[in-house]
Amino acid sequence: MAEFDWRDRAGALFECKKKPALGSRGMVVTNHPLASTAGMQMLAGGGNAFDAAIASLFALTVVEPQMVGIVGGGLCHIRFADGKHTVIDGQARAPLASSPDCFQPISDTLPDYLETVGRENTIGPKAVASPGNLKAWCEVLDRFGTISLADAMAPAIGYASNGFSVTPYLNECISDAAEDLLRDASISAIFLPDGTPTSAGSRLVMGDYAETLRAIASEGSDVFYGGSLGGTVADYCYKANGFLSVADLEDYATIERDVIQGTYRGYEIVGPPPPAASGIHIVQMMNILEGFRVGELGFGTPEMLHLLAEVLKIAFADRQAVTGDPAFVDVPVDRLISKAYADERRSEIDLKRAKSWEARVALPESANTTHLTVADDEGNIVAMTQSINSLFGAKTVVPGTGIIPNNYMHVFDPHPGHALSIAPGKRVTTSNAPMMATKDGKPVLALGLPGGLTIFPSVMQALISIIDHGMSVQEAVEAPRLWTQGGLVELETGFPDSVRDALMERGHEVQMMPHVGGGMNAIAFGDDGQMTGAACWRADGTPIALSGGLARPGVRFWPDKAGR
Repeated sequence: MAEFDWRDRAGALFECKKKPALGSRGMVVTNHPLASTAGMQMLAGGGNAFDAAIASLFALTVVEPQMVGIVGGGLCHIRFADGKHTVIDGQARAPLASSPDCFQPISDTLPDYLETVGRENTIGPKAVASPGNLKAWCEVLDRFGTISLADAMAPAIGYASNGFSVTPYLNECISDAAEDLLRDASISAIFLPDGTPTSAGSRLVMGDYAETLRAIASEGSDVFYGGSLGGTVADYCYKANGFLSVADLEDYATIERDVIQGTYRGYEIVGPPPPAASGIHIVQMMNILEGFRVGELGFGTPEMLHLLAEVLKIAFADRQAVTGDPAFVDVPVDRLISKAYADERRSEIDLKRAKSWEARVALPESANTTHLTVADDEGNIVAMTQSINSLFGAKTVVPGTGIIPNNYMHVFDPHPGHALSIAPGKRVTTSNAPMMATKDGKPVLALGLPGGLTIFPSVMQALISIIDHGMSVQEAVEAPRLWTQGGLVELETGFPDSVRDALMERGHEVQMMPHVGGGMNAIAFGDDGQMTGAACWRADGTPIALSGGLARPGVRFWPDKAGR
């Protein structure tokens, strides 16, 4: 890592709005304090990182229902205590009854390229893809955890049945989606009971959902994948001319995948493979950047931001053309992550002027997701990015269940004949980036965030902020960000106007944004076994650390012989 103070070379300075947590026996970082608490209950009770991660996720389906649910999809990146990595792919799939032309697109150009007649791929039962979340979570717990499903779900059931305090963040999300939520009586009864968004500070009880969680805790994921609960959801979709069926649920299987690995300045960069775009393109971008003196350019300088913008354009130009479900698309992984390909692309960058990179521009992708990062004192690390796609998914609740299903059909290209077109059983492509970095075989960092297409560029920037600029993990997750996919360059308002103007002089079209991407959270690992958990200002992220421990056998308080 850098051996200088990044502030001495910076083009933009900032102050962190949150503080990190320090611990030696475990760390849980999620985007809600109650979810972090649920995970920490498992660690404090003697459980491991897998127990904590799954408990946190079920809790998030209650307290962050706009972002994640059991009828959603996601990725789980695991580093085991022995140093091995794996990815559990629980991404949503196109239903078996769907087809390339099952929706009627309204436009052949952005920004309405993904939109369809009647918004059928966005709102309501037709938008629901075959979900993998519940199966993946239960499998992770069953294979690697130490506690029962009922114990892992107990905090979530308590939050749902007893209620929890609505945060301003949740209130604002309800307000943003209110127009669509009011179209569905079941979901509006929960979040807009009198026609107005549930206010911050009020208590929200989810009685139907608590009963659903109890059924899962009792019967496991089989109650959904081939059981009565899944039948209820599938029947609801069928009656509304949706595509999801019981056959989809019975047929669904997670996939365990090998990770993508690259190197950067002596660090190993590890992430998920296709259908995720993140691992490939983070390694690709960092390979290109490795040929520049990034630290000397300085954080947030016009020179550094120009370079980042050009590298992002290159990655997105390749992403749309070649990244997808490897069962349907031939993804040239080895070439994309090779140093030779990076040399080739690096030579094309003009350090003085913005270029058009034939941006075969990537399709829009929902920014409404959640991420958690968990570690225990045994050496297990779990990074999971999970979603129901859009804010509140399909904007509906399956009556009597409290379940908010995904709207992942909106991620597919509704135009036939393309790499991301709909095909029965095809998994959605995602920018989810549960990433890790190691050095000399030891973990250094695990991180991720929500944010759709901004996810993997934001993770890449956090990695170079730590490795090249020498930031702390708290500084890295909170640092201002840049994003582009080939045209407009978005700059967070943490960058000064002078930097914006300098980028525009180089030929970039720049727009200042209040935030780029969502709430990143991360864990940094010290050589001494100390863990530092960090969450940023862009969400309700909360790190909770565990230190200390139980007394040694035979050590306790008792009166001595003198009676004292």
